[in-house]
Amino acid sequence: MLMKQLRTLGIAVCLANQCTTDAVAPMPTGNWPKSQGNVKYPAPKVIPAKTVFDGGMKTYERSDISCKENQEGGKSGALFILKAGATLQNVIVGPRQQDGVHCEEHDCTIKNVWWADVCEDALSIIGGSANSVSNVIGGGAKLANDKIIQHNGPGTVNIEGFYAEDFGKLYRSCGKCKTQYPRAVKLTNIYAVDPKVTVVAVNSNYNDKATLTNVKIDKASKNKPVCEYTKGSTNAEPSVLGKGPSGSVCNYKTSTVTYV
Repeated sequence: MLMKQLRTLGIAVCLANQCTTDAVAPMPTGNWPKSQGNVKYPAPKVIPAKTVFDGGMKTYERSDISCKENQEGGKSGALFILKAGATLQNVIVGPRQQDGVHCEEHDCTIKNVWWADVCEDALSIIGGSANSVSNVIGGGAKLANDKIIQHNGPGTVNIEGFYAEDFGKLYRSCGKCKTQYPRAVKLTNIYAVDPKVTVVAVNSNYNDKATLTNVKIDKASKNKPVCEYTKGSTNAEPSVLGKGPSGSVCNYKTSTVTYV
């Protein structure tokens, strides 16, 4: 009874040092946040393990580099580097950076982070184990020629209440990584406008699992696939095997997708 009352009040319940809540980030409206100022870093800003960086809704950029699209920036081109268990919240990522945010050891929380102009990738999730879980809660990204979220490590990524506009793929399980793993992604309350390729791309040959719930897409993109499954590789470009609902690899019902 007490647990139920706490959840009703919207209070997180902490058990065994883990905080959980029944709340799920709501469907975004498509409105972009107003910047509260500007901050520039001459090198990647490292967020230590198990700490929280609150950006106060300011716009953050690099002072020493600018975006060079379709070029891998790697760790040195990132704006923020998060260690295991770190949280980045209330941040607007500006266009002057190369590789956005790196979740270097998985198990990160990205909360209310907005990418105004994605360069190579908005968020790269690296490292971790099969039990690793990273969470993307709220926020949004636009102007991504290729991927918004690139998942290179093993484990699961939860994406909820996220807005994506003018992008190639919202989530991509690495199609060509030297080491491949089974990966899982769960997307809930997603608003996608103008996807150029697909909302989600996963590798069926590595037993990836994508689960989608309550996805809203603009009517003009009705012919674009919501979920695409590919044959990934360790040394060659991935090839498309299929599109649409398909067992656990692209797990969703067509009724969960609405066009507006």
